[in-house]
Amino acid sequence: MGRRRYAVNTEKSGEIIVTVQGDLSQQEKRAVFLTVHDLGTNHSSFEEFVNSACMIEIKERSCFIHIDVPGHADNAPNLADAFQFPSLQLLGEELVTVLDFLHVKYVIGVGEGAGANVLARFGLAHPSRCLGLILINVTGSAASVLDVFKTKFISWKGDEVGQSAEDFLLYHKFGYQLVGDNPDKEKIVSEFQSRLHSSLNNKNLKQYVKAFMSRKDLPLKNCKVDLLLITGVMSPYASVVEKLYKDLNKEKVTLLKVERAGDVLADAPAKVAQSILLFCKGQGLLTSVAMPGVDRNRAYSTSSGGSNEGSTGGRRLSRGMSMEDYDKPNIRRLSVTINEQLPPIKK
Repeated sequence: MGRRRYAVNTEKSGEIIVTVQGDLSQQEKRAVFLTVHDLGTNHSSFEEFVNSACMIEIKERSCFIHIDVPGHADNAPNLADAFQFPSLQLLGEELVTVLDFLHVKYVIGVGEGAGANVLARFGLAHPSRCLGLILINVTGSAASVLDVFKTKFISWKGDEVGQSAEDFLLYHKFGYQLVGDNPDKEKIVSEFQSRLHSSLNNKNLKQYVKAFMSRKDLPLKNCKVDLLLITGVMSPYASVVEKLYKDLNKEKVTLLKVERAGDVLADAPAKVAQSILLFCKGQGLLTSVAMPGVDRNRAYSTSSGGSNEGSTGGRRLSRGMSMEDYDKPNIRRLSVTINEQLPPIKK
């Protein structure tokens, strides 16, 4: 899969570095995903997920546009002192500049943590460019994290990440996996610290954390596109995500809670990949990709009895239709949801 990097200048958010996986010239025959990363990381978190074994078939039929928020590209220099780091709202609104720059019509947004908040704001501001949103550990309210974490508020030592700030990022990312006798605790902490202190610019990282901490409420009730909310049972944001879900229109939103997981991309990538595939099929995308455990031939064959088993909204895979044509988005089906297809929510 081809990989290209671009520097996109925005009006108010400065320069955004974009990493593209896949051939955007084939976007009419592909699912196109727009990703925004969480605090304390950059585009590499989503790139590693896309390159994992469980994403192979999706990757073959998709393009991924990975965003690095300002100053978060690998080995990025310090942002200028005069630079006003954008709010999550402004960053979300300005992502449309990246789509215009790359000549991309529609995307499915995939975001984690602070990045999920940014992408939700993009979907609210530009619903005609967004086919759906997959939001991992998204926070709807402004104060929820501060309430939980007010005893360990952040201190920054110059350009370095202070210990309480590092504690916050570890808590934000891994939550209850760091409590008790988890045998992987030291490994989790050391790997995260290594990334935090190697390629990421900690002075710039601080700006993204501040933007997250000062975010405004997210009016997801007004969202016009379908939503898939994902959280891990062990995530510190699980209860926040559940509360958000209860307030939303159930015809538009699906909630997936992953058992025994906090950082779902790392702990349960196969479940996340499966839920992404189900969600995309509900939008008329990736229709030729077989579900795990489903016989591939059966997944897109049609029976002589005229059943609809291999059709998508009246489109059957006939001899004259290539697999690539079959994967083209069927815009008429974009209102379909997948509530019945995901595992039930555990009470």
